[in-house]
Amino acid sequence: MLSKGRATVLIASTVGTAAFFLLSAPLPLLLGPMAGCLVVGLAGGSMQGVGLFGIFMRSFLGVAIGASVTPELVSRLPGFLPTLAIVPLFAAAVGGVGYAFFRRVAGYDKATSFFSAMPGGLQDMLIFGEAAGGSVRTLSLVHATRVLVIFVLVPVAATRFWGVDLTNPPGRPASDLPPVEVIIMAASGLVGWLGAERLRIPGASIMGPMVLTAGLSLGGIVNSRPPAEFILAAQFFVGMGVGVKYAGVTMKEIRTDILAGLGYCVVVGAVSALFIVAILRSADANDINVVLAFLPGGQAEMALIAILAGADAAFVVAHHMLRLVCVILFAQAASIRLFRG
Repeated sequence: MLSKGRATVLIASTVGTAAFFLLSAPLPLLLGPMAGCLVVGLAGGSMQGVGLFGIFMRSFLGVAIGASVTPELVSRLPGFLPTLAIVPLFAAAVGGVGYAFFRRVAGYDKATSFFSAMPGGLQDMLIFGEAAGGSVRTLSLVHATRVLVIFVLVPVAATRFWGVDLTNPPGRPASDLPPVEVIIMAASGLVGWLGAERLRIPGASIMGPMVLTAGLSLGGIVNSRPPAEFILAAQFFVGMGVGVKYAGVTMKEIRTDILAGLGYCVVVGAVSALFIVAILRSADANDINVVLAFLPGGQAEMALIAILAGADAAFVVAHHMLRLVCVILFAQAASIRLFRG
C-alpha cells in the first residue's frame, strides 16, 4: 500500500501532466510532474519520492545512451577531446564564482557555500556537505532549484532558438522491437545500475546501464534504443524526482534558499554563456550539443533533453560525466583539507 506522501506525489505528478497536455505545453510528461510537485510543495503538502522504482526508471536513460554507442560513434570520440579538455576549467569557474556568490551575497557558511556552488550530483554534494558541517536542507533546495531552472529554460530555448521539435517520439514503440531485445535492455538497466552502485560509481543509475548497454551494442546484441514507452515513463519519474525535492518548503526557505538558488542560476548562466560562446567561436561544434554539454544541469535531466532534442547524446553525456568526476574530486579534496575537524 502506498504511503500518504507517495500517493500525494503521484497524484500531483499526474495532475500536473494532465494540465500540461491540456495547455499544449512543451514536454508534458517531464515538466508536468515537476510543476505539480512544486505546487504541492509550496502549498505545504507532504510528499515522498517513489524510491528504488523511480531510480530504476531513470536507468533507461543510461540504456538509451549506451544503445547509441556504435563502432561509428567510437571512431568519433577523439573529436570530443578539444571540448572535454575545457570541462575542468568550466567546473572550477562555476564553483569559484558560485562560492563567492553564496558567501558574500547569500551569507552562507563556508561549507554550505562551497557545496552549494559545486555543480555536481545532488546526492554526492549532500553527503560531502553534511560531512563538512554544511546545511543539508539548504544544499538540497539550492541544487534542486539549479536543476529545475535549467530544466525548464532549456526546452523553451531549444524550441524557440534552434527550432527543435520536442514532440517527436524518442524511439520506436515496443511492438516494433524483438521481445528478447526489450528484455535484455530492461535487464541491462537493472544490472548496470546495481553493479555501478556496488562499485560506488558516480551517477550509478545512468553510468552503469550506459556502460553495460554500450558493450552490448558494440557486440551487436542490442541494435536499438529502449522502446519509446520506456523513455516516456522515464520522463515522468525524472520530473517527479526534481519536484519532490521541494517537499515541506517554508516561506523562510523560499525567501532565503530558493531565492539564493535563483540568484546562483543567474550567475552560473552567465559563466556558462561565456564558455559556450567561446567554444562555438573557436571550435567546429553543433550549437545545441555545446549548449547542452556546458549547462550545469542534472546528469539524467540533460541526458534526457539531449535524447528528446535529437542531439548527440554521447557528446553531451561525456561532458557531463567528466564534469561530475571533476566536481567529486574537488569535493573530496575540500572535505579532507578544508573542512576536516
